[in-house]
Amino acid sequence: MKVVTFGELMVRLQPFNYERFVQANSLEFTFGGGEANVAVSLANYGLDAAFVTKLPAHAIGQAAVNSLRRYGVDTSMITRGGDRVGIYYNEKGASQRGSVCIYDRANSAIQLAQPSDFDWDKIFEGVDWFHFTGITPALGANVVEICLEACKAAKAHGVKISCDLNYRGKLWTRDQAREAMTKLCEYVDVCISNEEDAKDVFGIEAEATDIYGGKLNAEGYKSVAKQLADKFHFEKVAITLRESHNASENGWSAMLYDVASNEYCFSKKYELKIIDRVGGGDSFGGGLIYALLNGKSTQDAVEFAVAASALKHTIEGDYNMMTVSEVEKLAGGDGSGRIQR
Repeated sequence: MKVVTFGELMVRLQPFNYERFVQANSLEFTFGGGEANVAVSLANYGLDAAFVTKLPAHAIGQAAVNSLRRYGVDTSMITRGGDRVGIYYNEKGASQRGSVCIYDRANSAIQLAQPSDFDWDKIFEGVDWFHFTGITPALGANVVEICLEACKAAKAHGVKISCDLNYRGKLWTRDQAREAMTKLCEYVDVCISNEEDAKDVFGIEAEATDIYGGKLNAEGYKSVAKQLADKFHFEKVAITLRESHNASENGWSAMLYDVASNEYCFSKKYELKIIDRVGGGDSFGGGLIYALLNGKSTQDAVEFAVAASALKHTIEGDYNMMTVSEVEKLAGGDGSGRIQR
């Protein structure tokens, strides 16, 4: 089974430990990006995972490519060109102090990419699944067009398509997101969202839920999933449910709605002690894609995806470094992470 993901891979610069930007004397240099993070998860699970983007041919671009090759991701379809690798600065939050993310990604190679940079018919030969997020079309109208061409080609090749809505207000407005994602979601089979993105992008929300106050009504998300599925004819809708107690402690669970069986499955909830939240949603997406490609039931699929994401929250950096057996051990246990004797 082969999966292709498409998006931006960026340099991640972060103060060590929990230092603030203003006190840091040095920054840790790593790489990350939504769809690249998914590709790394899938490669670690043993799938044939390829990442598509555009990166400069200089040393920083090559370092970005190497960061994926290290984990077995196929980088052969990455287009080389342009001058910049996008950067994001990340200041980790703790307790009552929230995280801070500052983008420096204008004029990156992928933001300036053109549809002619990618031969999607060739890219999708022998591919089973295509994944992208709402972050990528947010880079500009030209990238919306690239995403549309990718989705059309994927459909022509019989490839399943998943999309994580992933609204980023720093990149575009709600109106811009709604216009672009409405076009793109017409091609999507599996939609991944959370309590905020469904409202921000499509104005769909659950009643009796405070998405910022740490309290949610899980039953309300049945209507959200059904509204999304009815609007775009999705086959499945996954909604992650994060209860934010503070920056260091979250409740984490999810729901998966299967349209064909009209089945709504809620996972167990994990109480997280967060080491690194970045990439948490991407690790859920990677886990869900793996589970669905391997024929897991709706309940087992959402349990695997949530367990994968819970484990990612314990790992520094964007990439999830877990194996299938490690995820399945947590998914099949009591959620505590204690050694089962």
